[in-house]
Amino acid sequence: MIGGMPPTALARAFAATGFVAVLTGVLAVSALHVLPPTASISPVRRTISEYAYSETGWVFNLGVLILAAGSLAVFVALAYAKLIRPASVASLGLLLWSAGLAAVVYFPKHDWSVGPSTHGTIHRMASLVAFLSLPLGALLVTVMWRRERRWRGSVWLTAIPALAALAFISVIIGAYLLTPYTGLPWWDVIPLGFVERGMATFEVLTVLALGRWAWRASSTPADGESAATAPGR
Repeated sequence: MIGGMPPTALARAFAATGFVAVLTGVLAVSALHVLPPTASISPVRRTISEYAYSETGWVFNLGVLILAAGSLAVFVALAYAKLIRPASVASLGLLLWSAGLAAVVYFPKHDWSVGPSTHGTIHRMASLVAFLSLPLGALLVTVMWRRERRWRGSVWLTAIPALAALAFISVIIGAYLLTPYTGLPWWDVIPLGFVERGMATFEVLTVLALGRWAWRASSTPADGESAATAPGR
């Protein structure tokens, strides 16, 4: 326990904190889409990371870091609610999401038209790791609890956005694999900004679904849902 608080209370506290932090981070980044000077950046062709190079780039960086911290709080809530085991593949996926977001801020986006760079390569790899690890980790959580009738709704609320995020990722991977056939840079083959924003939207919805799940799992018996006991995975 922390400060004498039982695990269920800690799960609720971390779930609520994570939920608020995730929404705060998303609102900060979303504001850059409509407020100057970043409102002129095309959300269809330009990636979200491009906001980091504007006068208000600190808002983008802060928003992403708050999102990473909120996601980490949701992970802790899931652990306290015994929906996941800290030492598991599912946990690793959720932790890599937060770590990847932090790396995206520390190693900013690179202009590849001027040639390759180390920080640009790390930024790209960190983005790929983050966007892949979260939905895969979340899907592992749903697989663990798919046979529990009381979590059927939570399983679907988590699985649907996770699968949608992977669908958007597959568009990017497909464009990359088709590069030898198109003769064009893969980022010009698709509306990269739109695809990335769609992917990010469903990634955030996945985190929020996990936070909701942790909150419900930590409900008292009087609420009709006792704390969960994670299966061995």
